[in-house]
Amino acid sequence: MTSKPAVGHLEHANISSTEPERLAALLADLLGWQERWRGPSQKYGRSIHIGSGPANGDDYLAIYTGDHVKGGYSKGQPLNHLAFTVADLDAAEEAVRRAGLKPLDREAYDPGERFYFFDWDDIEFEVVCYE
Repeated sequence: MTSKPAVGHLEHANISSTEPERLAALLADLLGWQERWRGPSQKYGRSIHIGSGPANGDDYLAIYTGDHVKGGYSKGQPLNHLAFTVADLDAAEEAVRRAGLKPLDREAYDPGERFYFFDWDDIEFEVVCYE
């Protein structure tokens, strides 16, 4: 009998940011995430890992920075957006506004409701509520 392979999940995404502390603070406010780790990266700079924690699947975002990022460094393009789910879309919009950013294009669609925003480094994020 052949066993089925385990279902995989996205463990993390790694993005570059000119101010990783600011982006980590927004994600903590927006998603209730917590910092998992921070320290030097393998090359050129440093990273902050922020995520949901072991009780919630242990997914996280590695926010990477260094002197080479400040000049508009981009390793891999294109990236359309990163999407997150939340239980309260109004509270999520407020968290984005508190960070000084602008929620865009809020709309209902099948099967939920969403909006987008761009962070300070022009990375697009989507926030979705399925409830």
